[in-house]
Amino acid sequence: MIHKNQYIFYLFNQITTGAKMSNEVDAGDHGPMKLLTTMFSSLQEKFHRDRSDRDSTLPRPTAPALAVTSAQDQSHLFFEYLVVVSLRKKRGEGTYEPQITYQFPKLANMRRSQREEEEKSLKAILLFCFPEGVNWAPLTEYTSETFSFVLTEVDGSRRNGYCRRLLPSGKGARPPEAYCIISRVACFGLFSKIFDEVEKRRQISMAMIYPFMQSLREAPFPAPGNTVKIKSFIPESGTEIISLTRPLDSWLEHVDFRTLFRCLTDEEVLRVFASTVLERRIIFMADELSTLSQVLHAVAALLYPFTWQHTFISIVPSVLIDVVMAPTPYLLGVQKNKLDDVIDQSDMLIVDLTEGAENTFITCIGDESTILPEKLQEELLQALCCRKDNSTSEELNKVVSEAFLSFFVKTVGHFPSHVKRRSGGQPGVFQIKSFCKASEPKASRHFVKRFIQTQMFDLFIQEVERQPTQEGFFHQKIAEYQESKKKEKAKRGWVRGLVV
Repeated sequence: MIHKNQYIFYLFNQITTGAKMSNEVDAGDHGPMKLLTTMFSSLQEKFHRDRSDRDSTLPRPTAPALAVTSAQDQSHLFFEYLVVVSLRKKRGEGTYEPQITYQFPKLANMRRSQREEEEKSLKAILLFCFPEGVNWAPLTEYTSETFSFVLTEVDGSRRNGYCRRLLPSGKGARPPEAYCIISRVACFGLFSKIFDEVEKRRQISMAMIYPFMQSLREAPFPAPGNTVKIKSFIPESGTEIISLTRPLDSWLEHVDFRTLFRCLTDEEVLRVFASTVLERRIIFMADELSTLSQVLHAVAALLYPFTWQHTFISIVPSVLIDVVMAPTPYLLGVQKNKLDDVIDQSDMLIVDLTEGAENTFITCIGDESTILPEKLQEELLQALCCRKDNSTSEELNKVVSEAFLSFFVKTVGHFPSHVKRRSGGQPGVFQIKSFCKASEPKASRHFVKRFIQTQMFDLFIQEVERQPTQEGFFHQKIAEYQESKKKEKAKRGWVRGLVV
């Protein structure tokens, strides 16, 4: 149930050429976002280099060359490549610029067009590894953090970027560096564990990273619920067996709701969810990159089985901050020091994720607490109370995801009965009027009428119309709910019969 535009970002072939925003930028909206075209000139100035100059300044990868395969061939691999991005001080200036200082495997045997596209992706990676910009001061202490981003290709395919920033080994003040893994796989928790192993080996020697990543690249990516074991040798420790387990619920494997509920109360989460369901403009603000990326992915996951169809940038680089002016729906993560750049925007929800923030909602429209049906809000809050403080990520994900999935089952789960099927394999036709009239209870109809106008519902129904048979977790829950309603109705009838 993942639409190709679920997570959106700017393709670097558009950024470096200064082209107008395409459908991939304002996913699902009609026409380019003209208000953002001014940002491209600054991007060109900052990132467009003469090719000879670029080739001479980009550090050469030190890993052996491996052929780059197609996206389809890459889909079964843990990752496509690992890069180490370091901050290098500009000559004669007090600012820093990110540069790739290590890459595994080396991207070779590519056609010229492929190589050019990959170079643009590498420039995008530099932006996301250090989205704050060029102003850095050497540090003696720095708490490492892990975060993620998504790159969307021209064909709609997605590649996930997983980053861990930390202070490199050494003495004295020095800038941090970032490890970044690019993968077709969306599984944040698993890659966090991989970074633990990379970081441990980096403390010994950069050369120790290569054999571990080579073993990982050769291992098949496990099916949901399965485990793969990686052998890796470390001096003085011998050969280690590293177990990497993929979560059973594959649609939640990129999500951990813990950070979301640490930053927001249950009632605040419902207000954010209500705004997201109606596809509004929402900005999340925090100091930590890890907080931003984890919260935004968690919020998007609350929409299952529907998917966010508009602009989604979990961490907005400073150079792209003008994206907040877009008039179309978006979910954006912005660092707190950029508050002055977003505060003037109206008709949006700005959420402060800072612990102990005086006002969680810096700006809001004002109706967020009344969008969801009152009774279902109460049921959601009751369901969320079932989670335990000492629960594992999997246990927490189960409680939270099933609570919000139940909300959609009760509000729009009757849709299969209102898709008129035609003979000859023709697509079905969704009967909107009869669907709205059949919404129960009646108090939910106002919400349903607003929700069916969203693009996420429209694209979901289009998929339903194309598929004559419906399977999946959502449809399973719908069937269970309808069966429980039948039993409850039969029980009420039996009780009435006894009374009579």
